Amino acid sequence: MITLSDARRVIAAAEQKAAEIKQPMNIAVADGGGNLIAHVRMDGAWLGSIDISIKKAYTSRAFDIATRDLATHSQSGGQFFGIHASNDGKIMIFAGGIPLKRDGKVDGAIGVSGGSGEQDHAVAEAGAAAF
Repeated sequence: MITLSDARRVIAAAEQKAAEIKQPMNIAVADGGGNLIAHVRMDGAWLGSIDISIKKAYTSRAFDIATRDLATHSQSGGQFFGIHASNDGKIMIFAGGIPLKRDGKVDGAIGVSGGSGEQDHAVAEAGAAAF
C-alpha cells in the first residue's frame, strides 16, 4: 500500500530532479488500484501534461511496466500494437511512467510529463528511487 506520506516523498524526489534539469514537470502518484493519490504541477509546467502524467501513472500500474517499455512494444508489428486505444483512452505509451515496487511487489506507480521522453523517464526514476 502507498500512503500519502510515501507519495509526497516520491514527488519531492522527482521535483528535485526536475529542478536539477531545469524542466518543470507534472508528477502524479497512483496507488495499487491505479487511483491518483497525489499530483503536483510545478510552476511553469504545461497544463496539457497534467492529464498525461496521471494517465502515465495509471498505465504503469495497470500493466506493471514502465511506459517507456510499453511504448517499445506498442509500435506497429509489436505485441501490444493498439493498446493505447484501450481502457477508454487512459493508456499512455510515452516514457515517464514507472511502477513503484516494494519487496518485489508493485504497490503503485509514478507518472511524469512535461519534458522530453528522456527527461520524463529520468524524473520518474528519481521519484521511484525514493519509494
